[in-house]
Amino acid sequence: MTDALEHDSLLDASGLNCPLPLLKAKMALNQMSSGAVLKVIATDAGSQRDFRTFARLAGHELLGEQEDSGVYRYWLRKA
Repeated sequence: MTDALEHDSLLDASGLNCPLPLLKAKMALNQMSSGAVLKVIATDAGSQRDFRTFARLAGHELLGEQEDSGVYRYWLRKA
């Protein structure tokens, strides 16, 4: 199961609407070392598109994503 992916930091962006989950994730990644993994929890359906695009454009690796009853989880490895 994807939820078992290890992470170095957790960002709970539940209840925040686009673009706040992504902005908070960017700020959190800026504080992390290269190779560290950030787990993000979001409830905004638009976050799926946002995180996929952000990872591709910023060079970070989207290790996994999971959706369960309107809760989205992402694991990003910092470039």
